Amino acid sequence: MIRTMVHIDEEKCNGCGACAAACHEGAIAMIDGKAKLIRDDYCDGLGNCLPVCPTNAITLEEREAAAYDEEAVQKHLNIKKMIAEMKEQKGQKPTEFAGCPGQKVQNIRNRQSEPSASDSSASTSDNTACTPSPSQLGQWPVQIKLVPVNAPYFENADLLIAADCTAYAYGDFHNRFIKNRITLIGCPKLDEGDYTEKLTAIIKNNSIKSLTIVRMEVPCCGGIERAATEALKSSGKFIPWQVVTIGIDGNLV
Repeated sequence: MIRTMVHIDEEKCNGCGACAAACHEGAIAMIDGKAKLIRDDYCDGLGNCLPVCPTNAITLEEREAAAYDEEAVQKHLNIKKMIAEMKEQKGQKPTEFAGCPGQKVQNIRNRQSEPSASDSSASTSDNTACTPSPSQLGQWPVQIKLVPVNAPYFENADLLIAADCTAYAYGDFHNRFIKNRITLIGCPKLDEGDYTEKLTAIIKNNSIKSLTIVRMEVPCCGGIERAATEALKSSGKFIPWQVVTIGIDGNLV
């Protein structure tokens, strides 16, 4: 029969595993570092995997395929659950992610670490010992191009969209901007494509509470401000938002 099916472009697939986690039927599996549709009759063709793909490697197509088999899917899911439970009983961690570790979606629990020997020996010009400040970053990944649209940390989040140079220019960036926010970064001058569509999907499909946009004073940085504000308009949502501009001297403009 001819029906709608997902199609995975393996050349675009970066192996992040987000689609496999999003597929409620278990139709997608990570094999040799790539996402693959393992059986046609497991795929319902609804495309829940599409919005989570950070590289747009998944599309829908009309083609000859076996009919969706709900009974076969349930048996498949039961087997997966049984295997996971057996691994848990043996003290093994279930295999949930098989892609690039740098793109694994995760929350970060920040802790004040003990200074290392090199930290302890570090000093300022007045010979006062330096105490490293803890990172305030609460999630990974942070690159706009890499983050899945439906990452769980977007729910009820105060969202920060920042040009990547801002964190280098402003000395207290972590405490002033990253703390208690979900952070996305990008460079409109160097990154290919436009962020607007991706940011629109993030704002539209999640319960974002507020939006803070941080950019540099240089003209090319206006691209990230435009993308973020256009995304907010296109989402149809009315949430508090602000734009903060940082000078190349590190001061707020």
